[in-house]
Amino acid sequence: MRWGDMDAYGHVNNVQVVRMLEEARIAAFGPPRGAGLPGMKPAVSLFDAVPEGVMSLVVEHRIRYVRTLEYRNIPAVARVWIGALKGASFEIHYELVDPTTDALCVRATTQLAFVDEATGRVVRLSQEQKELLAPFHRT
Repeated sequence: MRWGDMDAYGHVNNVQVVRMLEEARIAAFGPPRGAGLPGMKPAVSLFDAVPEGVMSLVVEHRIRYVRTLEYRNIPAVARVWIGALKGASFEIHYELVDPTTDALCVRATTQLAFVDEATGRVVRLSQEQKELLAPFHRT
C-alpha cells in the first residue's frame, strides 16, 4: 500500500485496488512479454510461453469489496490462484487481506485471454500454458 492509495476516508481507494490486483498478478505470473527489463523471476513464468505477436489482454474484472482496506504502512496480503481454465481464456482469482487483522477485504477475478496481434483473434491456450497453470488451479 502507498500513502497516495488512500482516499479521503482513510482507506485504499477502489481504483487503487485494481492496481494492487495487477501488481499481484505480475508478481505471481510475470509481466507480459516484452514489457520492461528482466527482474525477479515470478512463481510461474506464464507469459514466457506466449508466442511473439500474441498479446495477453484483460477480458473482464469482477471485484467484490467485502470491507474497507484501511491504509497501513505495510503491504497488504494478496492471495492469488487460477480458477476457470478454458480453451482460450482463464481466470485469476484474488483475495486482498488486511495485513494486521487477516480480515478479508476484497475478492476479485480477472479473466485473461491471448489475442493474435495481427488478426485480433483469440488464441487457444497451449498445453504448456495449461501445465504451468495446473498446480495453481483450484475451484
